[in-house]
Amino acid sequence: MNAPKGIPSVDLADFLSGNEERKNKFVLDLGTAYEEIGFVAVRNHQIPDELIADLYAKNKSFFELPKDVKKKYEIEGLSGQRGYTSFGKEHAKGMTEGDLKEFWHFGQFVDDDEKRKTSYPENVSVTEVPGYLETGKLAYQTFEKTGTEMLRAIALYLGIDENYFDQYVHNGNSILRPIHYPPVSDSSTKAVRAGAHEDINLITLLVGASADGLQVLTKQNEWVSVTSIDNHIVVNVGDMLQRLTNNKLRSTTHRVINPVQAKQGTSRYSVPFFLHPVSEMPLNCLPETADENHPKQYNDISAGNYLTERLKEIGLM
Repeated sequence: MNAPKGIPSVDLADFLSGNEERKNKFVLDLGTAYEEIGFVAVRNHQIPDELIADLYAKNKSFFELPKDVKKKYEIEGLSGQRGYTSFGKEHAKGMTEGDLKEFWHFGQFVDDDEKRKTSYPENVSVTEVPGYLETGKLAYQTFEKTGTEMLRAIALYLGIDENYFDQYVHNGNSILRPIHYPPVSDSSTKAVRAGAHEDINLITLLVGASADGLQVLTKQNEWVSVTSIDNHIVVNVGDMLQRLTNNKLRSTTHRVINPVQAKQGTSRYSVPFFLHPVSEMPLNCLPETADENHPKQYNDISAGNYLTERLKEIGLM
């Protein structure tokens, strides 16, 4: 299967092969792509097709529930951290129009740190969709494992210890977000399925999508469509990683555009995994990325405080 058009492709099997030459090539190719465009397509990503299919099927079952049933799972006071967020609530930074989407959040499943466990809201079970929480948990933990391997490669590219990120990712504040973009009922609307934005987190893993629409903004200021993602996942740099690396790695602007008129009556589903660290991780620019030619671009801040700032900007807090 060909890689998604518009972005470079890498093979995670090379990094995990035990062959030093293949591993080093993966690290170099990944780092180069993240400096140039901030997105890669990854094959042999270790997320089973059966798990992806099961997750998508259960997502569809949930989003097809009546509105009043879904609203039961929109929990007051959580800023959308767990459970359901209804249509149009989130918007891109600097925008007032809500995105044309609704979504669900699975968060961290902590089983080895009681203090950490109590700092996160509980995940939510859906009575009307049996097994949804169990499938979400398995998908979450599988995504997290793949994401950790990607961060190990990034660490090597940056010239720091391969396992630097492990301590921060373990029991981190990551979010698995099944998204439903309903049919576009008003072709004249100024709102889009997802306005141009950059992700907040370290890296985002996106598995599959039921329709086209994802576009990435290149250095040449051109929008490039990312299509045909069978057998690959898309993994992009988020703002936390850009900040940590003093702009060495790029958090690229992307969006999900509305479908062409002939397809406006169809839904779109996707599932991104936003890999966040624990809240106390410092996002201070790494010394390896700052020198006379590359002065420090950001003030020191923790991941938790930065996340709070950004959630307020996009309307979720």
